[in-house]
Amino acid sequence: MTGGGWLPRLRAGLHRTREALGGGLASIFKGRGVDAATLEELEDLLIMADLGPATAARLAQAVKDRSFEDAEDGQAVALALAEEIETILGPAARPLAVDGAAKPHVILVVGVNGTGKTTTIGKLAHLFRDQGHSVMVAAGDTFRAAAVEQLRIWADRAGARFFGQEEVKDAAAVAFDAVSAAKAEGSDVLLIDTAGRLHNKADLMAELEKIIRVIRKVDPAAPHDTLLILDATTGQNAHAQAEIFRDITKVTGLVVTKLDGSAKGGVLVSLADRFALPVHAIGVGEGIDDLRPFAARDFARSLLGLDGEVADAAGDAPHGP
Repeated sequence: MTGGGWLPRLRAGLHRTREALGGGLASIFKGRGVDAATLEELEDLLIMADLGPATAARLAQAVKDRSFEDAEDGQAVALALAEEIETILGPAARPLAVDGAAKPHVILVVGVNGTGKTTTIGKLAHLFRDQGHSVMVAAGDTFRAAAVEQLRIWADRAGARFFGQEEVKDAAAVAFDAVSAAKAEGSDVLLIDTAGRLHNKADLMAELEKIIRVIRKVDPAAPHDTLLILDATTGQNAHAQAEIFRDITKVTGLVVTKLDGSAKGGVLVSLADRFALPVHAIGVGEGIDDLRPFAARDFARSLLGLDGEVADAAGDAPHGP
């Protein structure tokens, strides 16, 4: 996905979720007002968009608590929902800040197989390079045969220094040497890739604990951030991943990828509502520019298909007592 600016790309990337929610709202409220029956249908619609039962119930209650002069086309409800979703997402929208005193600021990237960790590292490296930081990326995925070369290609695209040891199969050893090398070179940021692992495999999760222990032999404060990469297409399964990775690796923030390939974009809302972890960035495409810092207002409006002009009127939706 290229060109056209970030907001149009975000809206386009969320089209499947947006169509499901927008079409559903229009169908529910066409010729009908806000009552018990339509609120129940609204809650069901939100659950189907993977906002999850608890978040869906919270949003339906928020709609119930407002007063609407005319909600028969669903537009007023969409505006109200966007405002409520923005309220949920606001505290989670925190850009990933580099600690200039760390040298390097070590970021460990974790997640299950297929979430897009390696490509996300390349895109993050590009973002940091654009901010003027020197960046090293380390190939800590010693299981997947193509992972080292894939990361090397992404590092080249991003203008980042690549660190890899194809002959070394111990991921912790690679991480140790990478931190040592980044420290010696004075790199501002070190991004460490790890092999994808199922969150329910205790031995693989234990390996992540070992990587963290070994990194701390070089820098007791590292990793300064541990990012969990979540694939939006997995829907509510992302909750189980977030819970276990958080408990094992002390995840400090989330990156949600593949929002453009899913009708389950609402999962990001339920993740923010449940875990209160920062959502640092979101991805809506394969290009190097298709990962950007997460902005609550932009996401909430795009999720519901509200363009800029309509979105700016959200504050006009009347509130109940």
